[in-house]
Amino acid sequence: MPLVHIDLVAGRSQAQLKQLCIDVTEAISKNTGAPAEHVHVVLNEMQPDRYSVGGVLKSDEAK
Repeated sequence: MPLVHIDLVAGRSQAQLKQLCIDVTEAISKNTGAPAEHVHVVLNEMQPDRYSVGGVLKSDEAK
């Protein structure tokens, strides 16, 4: 049972997240031989004010 964890900053649409899960499932299944129904994908969305790169919060980048 492949288990994939994906951490990303919140802000994508439901359609984008759904397609991400489909694409990741297909890639894992193709490359491991695991049936798609056995591939688990966990999406962890972080709020932009709870994630930083180089000391700059993602929520402050657009300012």
